[in-house]
Amino acid sequence: MATQDRAIRTRRTILTAAAKIFEERGYQAATISEILTTAGVTKGALYFHFPTKEDLAEGVIREQDHQPALPDHPCKVQQLVDTMHLHAHRLQTDPLVRAGVRLSLDQQAQGLDRSAPFHRWSQVGTQLLQKAATQNELLPHVNPAQSAHTLVGAFAGIQAMSQAITNYQDLPTQVTTLLQHTLPSITTPPVLATLSNTPQRGAQLHHQLAAAQIAGTDADTDAAADSTRQAAAFS
Repeated sequence: MATQDRAIRTRRTILTAAAKIFEERGYQAATISEILTTAGVTKGALYFHFPTKEDLAEGVIREQDHQPALPDHPCKVQQLVDTMHLHAHRLQTDPLVRAGVRLSLDQQAQGLDRSAPFHRWSQVGTQLLQKAATQNELLPHVNPAQSAHTLVGAFAGIQAMSQAITNYQDLPTQVTTLLQHTLPSITTPPVLATLSNTPQRGAQLHHQLAAAQIAGTDADTDAAADSTRQAAAFS
């Protein structure tokens, strides 16, 4: 178990260092030697987890899939709004997410599959909008797949502008504005009136998820302690 935990920590250290270098320099200019120096690990340790630079970059991109997911919301349009705002907050605060997005948009990253994140986000959006349609949250003309594809593309453009102009400082506001312009064209007026779409939404959701994780960890610790006490009582 100790060996496995150490391997997990080493992998995380390597990914964090790679994210820093990829974000600063881009895929082509980043070097394995720079990543090794930043991570402070041996070449053998790095190649054990990531045999090639491409594997390492794709590992950074995939880290977005390992972020805590939002719980289901009864209103699927609200869940879509929340997903976008939470991702915006993570772009502001999580270097791994920022590096993954930069790699996905890096046109100089030859040989790297940059399409996976766009397919994934489009799929997530399509599924939420399909459920929204079954709950009569969408206007009759809306095509869920086309709308999701458009929102993903618009978000990619908004975040790229925000990064270039303010280093993501205005991203929550820009996402709010994007949704204010797009949601009325796909959402029924009664649902639209109930939506929470503010620049503070992403940070609020992040804190709620963090609190839920802490509560879950505390519950697991209490359960383990109870199990230990019961075992001791019967020994």
